Amino acid sequence: MKNIRNILHVDMNNCYASIECLLNPSLRDKPVAVAGSVELRHGIILAKNQLAKACGVTTGEAVWQAEEKCPGLVLVPPHYDIYLDFSRRAHLIYERYTDRIEQFGIDECWLDVTCTRRDMFEVAEEIRNTVKNELGITVSVGGSFNKVFAKLGSDMKKPDATTIIRPENFREKVWGLPVSDMLYVGRSTAKKLNSHGIFTIGELANTPESSLRSYLGKNGSQLWLFANGMGSDRISLMTERAPVRSVSNGSTASRDLVSDEDVRMLDFALSEIVAFRLRKIKMKAAGVSIGIKDSRFNLITRQCRLNIPTNDGTEIALAAYKLYKNSYDMGRNIPIRSLTVGTFELCTENEAYQTDIFTSIEQLDKRERLNKTVDALRRKYGYRILNRAVTYGDKEFVSYGSSLCRQTRKSILIS
Repeated sequence: MKNIRNILHVDMNNCYASIECLLNPSLRDKPVAVAGSVELRHGIILAKNQLAKACGVTTGEAVWQAEEKCPGLVLVPPHYDIYLDFSRRAHLIYERYTDRIEQFGIDECWLDVTCTRRDMFEVAEEIRNTVKNELGITVSVGGSFNKVFAKLGSDMKKPDATTIIRPENFREKVWGLPVSDMLYVGRSTAKKLNSHGIFTIGELANTPESSLRSYLGKNGSQLWLFANGMGSDRISLMTERAPVRSVSNGSTASRDLVSDEDVRMLDFALSEIVAFRLRKIKMKAAGVSIGIKDSRFNLITRQCRLNIPTNDGTEIALAAYKLYKNSYDMGRNIPIRSLTVGTFELCTENEAYQTDIFTSIEQLDKRERLNKTVDALRRKYGYRILNRAVTYGDKEFVSYGSSLCRQTRKSILIS
């Protein structure tokens, strides 16, 4: 192979739980899990320490399931500002070795350390020990010649370990692993591969690409390349920003949505945030989507295209609500647990577009001026200084992002 890159994947071990135990030493000898609020119906396990893991506690399961497995489990609420600070400090350590860093969640990063001209294992061990000594938490580091195998390496040995997968030994180290261990092979894909007799990464690699394409479409060809060691090895400079392709926001309501009016309130609350984020990055969207999860956890997704790109909350909310009405009958279907409003096909807000005879340019200009005024007030006084009047119908369950929106008399209504 020519121009082989040295790629590391650094993964903070049990990040949230490890940080909580570091900051509260009394938790260190107890099974600990960071969990969302049960009262707000966000009661799932977000992270667990090694002792909880040994009891069978898994990330993503319900709190009650975790407590059944581990009766002495200590639950702590998440403190995202603290986790973000640790992530930022870890990044500062990584920057001592390279300016090519690609974040993969709050606790994981890929690093291209080819520029160090040192052996990968040596660099990985130095980073691992530096993080432990300076931050007090451990990381697992995987090293390889592409991102997929580097990620696989960091998963192979935990916690506080380094695993290197090289071009000359990747078949021996990787091909015997379950196909579900490989990045981008989710539960559904693994099930489909298993149904065709493909259970290991080696079996995936040795299946004809044409067969995989017939099973999985383009994704099948991509997975074949990954399994054969031809995954991506490009990590952008930190100064390069990947283009934003979509903006969305979703929330689980603190009670089931049982009427169209319930859905309308949450739809407008979510759409307002999506629009605010679009304006913040100076983009508009030509498409709107909605995700509807019912109380039995069945998920429906629908999308549509708009006649004119927009970053206005009202336009996004009306399009999402129409999608809901066309696809879900509250009288016949069961109550709704959560909603997600999304936008796609983004373009810059100054990009030219074709209008139609039903659109009033004057009204568009008026709405844009209003939105700029609203954004200025929110930047100065906080997002909740203005709220949509429609969300005042039931202020106890309308959620902005991850926190309840409990309105105050100081809030200003916008219709």
